Amino acid sequence: MRNPKDFFRPLAVGAPAPVHAIPVRPARMIHFFDPTNEKMVSKLPDMIARCDVLLGNLEDAIQAENKEAARSGLVEVASHTDFGETQLWTRVNSLDSPWVLDDLTTLVTAIGDKLDVIMVPKVEGAEDIHYVDRLVAQLEARAQLKRPILLHALLETARGVANVEEIAGASPRMQGMSLGPADLAADRRMKTTRVGGGHPGYLVRQDPPDGDIEADRVTYQQDLWHYTLARMVDACVANGILPFYGPFGDIRDTVGCEDQFRNAFLLGCVGAWSLHPVQIDIAKRVFSPEPAEVAWATRVIQEMGDGTGAVMIDGKMQDDATYKQCKVMVELATMLAARDPELALTYGL
Repeated sequence: MRNPKDFFRPLAVGAPAPVHAIPVRPARMIHFFDPTNEKMVSKLPDMIARCDVLLGNLEDAIQAENKEAARSGLVEVASHTDFGETQLWTRVNSLDSPWVLDDLTTLVTAIGDKLDVIMVPKVEGAEDIHYVDRLVAQLEARAQLKRPILLHALLETARGVANVEEIAGASPRMQGMSLGPADLAADRRMKTTRVGGGHPGYLVRQDPPDGDIEADRVTYQQDLWHYTLARMVDACVANGILPFYGPFGDIRDTVGCEDQFRNAFLLGCVGAWSLHPVQIDIAKRVFSPEPAEVAWATRVIQEMGDGTGAVMIDGKMQDDATYKQCKVMVELATMLAARDPELALTYGL
């Protein structure tokens, strides 16, 4: 077991010092692109202006024969593109694949100065993060990088969910986690073929009126992912990292996508994946606080002063706890407004 005082020492001679706190930057959407798809790559300048995070995908959506082309394509894109304030992430192949070692050695040494975060798929325990942590440190030292690349764990196996707390605290590099519902559903043997979202068969039904089981009874669809998402959020917050919802696969169902994203936002997630440009604006809208909520939160903070005691505002009691809730809302709005002039105008910030 490592001594706590050693936790923030570099894992390789010459590697940059680990961060002591994860920088919180706008990340309302992680927009995936295929580095081998010329049409997608040609649209990156527009995507940079629209997105908080762009992710060059090397894993599941890339066919085996295109893995090397995707890797070299991402190097080419990163080397010749100015991403400005937009973060550049990548999702490497899983740790049990024949491609991941080349993914890491190539990307860290070739474009490590451009990469903000490496997403690691199918993380099952702290040992997976420890392996990547040490290897990336060695590669950072070789490339003489000045800042550490952060790691993001993809939670998509039952074992990963069971170990979510230890994964969240496995390394100072841990930036956050995303829920991967499709692989998790398969691993759990869940009986759904959907990628995220709900299922009409997962429901509760109103009790029989007057004992008549044949009577019309209202049903309410339930959220298949509530337990896992809430547990992931708690593990992330307890360890000072950031939780994200993953993909919503039905691109046409923009209403269902918005509902799922909003559930994640209300539970504490800071963003979600976007798999198609239509989902970018959904994520941007959902993971930005409503102007009315920001105005109310600002008013509470102003009227409560130092945040102690209790006051009544429009018939609603406000105290230390609600003051802290309002601070969360206003701090998020302020951060987003600094990047988004339209939001700044809307929020009056």
